Amino acid sequence: MKPMAHLGVGIGWRPEIADAVERLPGLDWVEVVAENICPGHLPASLLRLRERGVRVVPHGVSLGLGGAHRPDPEKLAALGERAVALGAPLVTEHIAFVRTTTPAPALEAGHLLPVPRTRDALDVLCENVRIAQDALPVPLALENIAALISWPGEEMTEGRFLSELVERTGVRLLIDVANLHTNRVNRGEDPAAVLDAIPLEALAYVHVAGGFERDGVWHDTHAHPVPGVVLDVLAQLRRRVDPPGVLLERDDDFPPEGELAGELEAIRGVLDPAGSRPSASLRTPSRHSAPDPIPDAAPVPAPDPIPDAAPDATPVPTADPVPDAARTRVGLAQAALLSALVAGTPVPEGFDRQRIRVQSRSLAAKRAGVVAKVAPELPGILGGEKAYREAFLAYARNRPMTGGYRRDALDFAEHLLIRELPADPADRRRLTAWWQERAGTRPARRIVRWARALVGRAA
Repeated sequence: MKPMAHLGVGIGWRPEIADAVERLPGLDWVEVVAENICPGHLPASLLRLRERGVRVVPHGVSLGLGGAHRPDPEKLAALGERAVALGAPLVTEHIAFVRTTTPAPALEAGHLLPVPRTRDALDVLCENVRIAQDALPVPLALENIAALISWPGEEMTEGRFLSELVERTGVRLLIDVANLHTNRVNRGEDPAAVLDAIPLEALAYVHVAGGFERDGVWHDTHAHPVPGVVLDVLAQLRRRVDPPGVLLERDDDFPPEGELAGELEAIRGVLDPAGSRPSASLRTPSRHSAPDPIPDAAPVPAPDPIPDAAPDATPVPTADPVPDAARTRVGLAQAALLSALVAGTPVPEGFDRQRIRVQSRSLAAKRAGVVAKVAPELPGILGGEKAYREAFLAYARNRPMTGGYRRDALDFAEHLLIRELPADPADRRRLTAWWQERAGTRPARRIVRWARALVGRAA
């Protein structure tokens, strides 16, 4: 396997901190959520960073390569288009499933869920990865995810699963050390054992992020300072290999610019074997309390050519197509789990029921939060954040998401209108106008709304 491009120390670019990111000293590169940018209309901040020679890597969150279905060609094409527009040396995604397509109806998790470490699931994942690699114009790296729940009847450790994935596909690895720590707390897995087992020559880069522990569960929030326990896992990795790149992830509750710079310095301190560990003030959370667990111009020219930006020339062993029976088995298992998490169906045998309840509440809270971000008018129409959240969680309890978050916002608004909510006629008119403007259709007549309401109550 060819050596990976050297990236250095970077940060996740987010619109909320775009100005601060541009001012951070010594920044080598940034990572951007692929689904949040349009290749023909790149944010001005990203354009300025690229003009300075700062590399930009697109990080996908919606492919679901661990799902039982084969990758969506349109999603693959979109991810590749972003890589070309950004002049990226690689693209990254996750070892996770995010939706089920069979049996009907299709369900969306709105979150990265773990795949079972079984031979069937590995076979499906490997074939999906090969499909993605063939479609993408640059190398692909896959990230290990944080998980709250464990699958019953697993046949491999995390380290063995990742090692066989690399051996069979030649894919790169994006190792998230915060996720290794999360899985230590939540699933009893030793980060050192994973690092000892995986082929570190396949390492593309590393993620570092914050979180917090409550009631024996680690919540990987990306909204808290990086704690010392996560930096300790980064130090364990550094003792084994000099990573090509390390990136600080922050997705919410953004701190002042100085704190971001301090966290990057703490990371540099761990990576420098001759330097000293960062002070405790840089290693431990201080000012944040724990919250409830809760996207056409010409392509931008790339910076200086990167010798290893082309896909690896190393031959990857071929394999026979995965039998449909294996995909069916994986699909049924994933559908049963996701349905229990988002639709209130019985918990499949062997899962920790308490953890399923915690994960289900977390998914619903995340869904409510994202819908409020993509449709910020809704909390105002409904009387504030508290009233909005109560109404949305009641709606979501037995109505799983079957499309994206924008579709979910429209479905939520229609659900309220069918039930003659909000109670205030003026607010209801505002909600009707909001829904009609975005849905492009007229609201259902009252008799239709009554009929739908009756059906909903019966269900």
